[in-house]
Amino acid sequence: MRPTLRQLEYIVTVHRLGRFGLAAELLNVSQPSLSAQIAAVEEEFDLRLFERDRGGVQTTSQGQSFVEQAQKILNAVEELRNSITQTNPLSGTVRLGVLPSIGPYLLPQAVKDIHSAYPDLRISVREENTRDLEKGLKSGRFDFILSTPEDHPNTHQVPMFNETLFGAVAVDDPITQNTTSISLTQLKGRRLLTLDTGHRLSRIVYALASQAGGIVSDDYEGTTLDSIVLMAATGAGIAVVPELYAKRQGIYREEVVIKPLSIKDANRDIALIARPTAHTTASLALLSDTLKRVAQSYGINVTKTQN
Repeated sequence: MRPTLRQLEYIVTVHRLGRFGLAAELLNVSQPSLSAQIAAVEEEFDLRLFERDRGGVQTTSQGQSFVEQAQKILNAVEELRNSITQTNPLSGTVRLGVLPSIGPYLLPQAVKDIHSAYPDLRISVREENTRDLEKGLKSGRFDFILSTPEDHPNTHQVPMFNETLFGAVAVDDPITQNTTSISLTQLKGRRLLTLDTGHRLSRIVYALASQAGGIVSDDYEGTTLDSIVLMAATGAGIAVVPELYAKRQGIYREEVVIKPLSIKDANRDIALIARPTAHTTASLALLSDTLKRVAQSYGINVTKTQN
């Protein structure tokens, strides 16, 4: 009865690489053999998984659904194999997805500490926006993600910390005068700069603009926090950035002044998130403990562990 695990691996790899030749090379199998195995699965299930064209291979809608289920099966088999054969639970590779507004400012020290204590454990990190992190967790591309908890329902979540949001403005902006923080009234009529709408941060900023009577720039959406801070430095508006960025990077930027927003709901929660079946792993506990400790050392309000 088809498909075999090897056939599932063939199909998932072709989908990921977009070419039969590349998939065959990566899997160390001849291209005719790989194509024949995939054709056998298509015949067994009476469906078309891929369409070939000059640009490569396109996964059909039926194929997309098949690939998602196949990836879940392969992940489950890998977890089973690890649980049986791995004598040291803190070894191997952990695939971590993280928001780009967190990763560069928190992970370097955390990963360094983990590697020092557990040299056999490798942390593979990829930065993606909120929507893509959700897709990656569901598909099995990530073991865990570090993200905003409200965007990932039906998952196991370990609360990490809560970040106050800060505003970055040009050094000659009136906001820099005689205030230690930025109030709601000071945002009235002002242009706010934020990341693209794939990020939860963007939705928070839109809500702040609506509350304050400000506007969100519709002619510029940054892909990084540094890019919106550079725009703020030119006087284009107020860049809204998280606390971790402000304390680890923003305070060293001479072209802007950064101050906390003293506004209700001008903050965001961050959690370490796993699929429900993976929440008891030792690597999840190690990650959460290390990330909290490092965040706390940077002056971030860490969520207390519930006893």
